[in-house]
Amino acid sequence: MARGRKSSLVVLLSTDQRRALEALQRRTTISAGLARRARMVLLRADGHPLAEVARRVEVAPRVVAKWITRYRQHGPKGLGDTPRPGRPPVFSPQGRPPCHQGRLRAPRDQGS
Repeated sequence: MARGRKSSLVVLLSTDQRRALEALQRRTTISAGLARRARMVLLRADGHPLAEVARRVEVAPRVVAKWITRYRQHGPKGLGDTPRPGRPPVFSPQGRPPCHQGRLRAPRDQGS
């Protein structure tokens, strides 16, 4: 019998959904965060309280609640990272020269 406060964040998984989450957990080419989120959902679906899931996964209970909510709203796509705001990269990932390369000053002649 599960102990702890009752939560409205109940997860019911079909056989296919459970298999997909278990496969995510086993994959070696995904981020550790995504595998951890899949484990959170699986533990919650097995009936473990939020506090126990948080303890097993080593995160705060509010983090577990956040990911369970996102999974319930968006399905497996909800477990992925969302784009974060921030300064755009200075150098292109394709290896091209940085923008505004022509604005760099040439070194001064030290000869005279």
